Amino acid sequence: MAPSTTADLVASSPAPPTKSMDGDVDALASMAHRGKSLPGIPKFSSHAETRQWQLEHMAAAFRVFAREGYAEGISGHISVRDPEWTDRFWINPLGVHFGLLKASDMICADIHGEVVGGNAAGSINAAGFQIHSAVHRARPDVHAICHTHSVHGRAYSAFARPLEMINQDVCYFYNAHSVYSDYGGIANEAPEGQKIAESLGKTGKAAILMNHGLLTTGYTVDEAAFLFCLMERSCKVQMLADSAGHKKHIVSDEEAAYNFKMASTPDTLYVEFQPHYQYEEALSNGSFKQ
Repeated sequence: MAPSTTADLVASSPAPPTKSMDGDVDALASMAHRGKSLPGIPKFSSHAETRQWQLEHMAAAFRVFAREGYAEGISGHISVRDPEWTDRFWINPLGVHFGLLKASDMICADIHGEVVGGNAAGSINAAGFQIHSAVHRARPDVHAICHTHSVHGRAYSAFARPLEMINQDVCYFYNAHSVYSDYGGIANEAPEGQKIAESLGKTGKAAILMNHGLLTTGYTVDEAAFLFCLMERSCKVQMLADSAGHKKHIVSDEEAAYNFKMASTPDTLYVEFQPHYQYEEALSNGSFKQ
């Protein structure tokens, strides 16, 4: 594929944010007894290898989402920025069940919506393109985005309020998630996608989209996918806790900040998703890699 001439986007392999990645080594080491940490995000010698690895993990994330029950008709999408041409991203074809998707099914589109690679026979969800292109354009640090209409995410989105830090796991979103409360219908037009992107802010990892669902981001698709699964469950836990009628004990800001620092880095969140990836690989004999 030839590089794009889009002036405001650079066609080069993206590097992770220095500040975030600097903290990853200690955070990873802290996850294992005596610091024998699991391997973090792998590095490859070519864009082609990186691209194939991304697409395989993207397809695996869809398989996990299917088993979690996140599929709803033709709604929902995951995108991954191309490692070589950063004004392009890969996204799933319209009308294919999450549980059937393979790496070869993905479509590569540029920021203007032109299909430039991958599965040329497939179509792209219009709302998906508007949302994902807007976020990729606004946030160069975001390489992957997940959005589906999951059950508890949709239910909790009706309240248009952020999650409370009521347990250790939800602290992964401490001061890193927002609420988009200006619902404008199906995002088939650019303005709605742009507003959703703006709601994330400059550093947000996730957003609760009022009357719509959830959206998560990451340096890898593994990070974004793990955060989506966690946010969906956190919405369920929040509603269960709210319905119990008892006083809730909120994690202190100090402890929530510590939990976020130690558990919500690109490498640690990549590692968190690997058991899901391995389970899906075993169940499907790796068929999603094709």
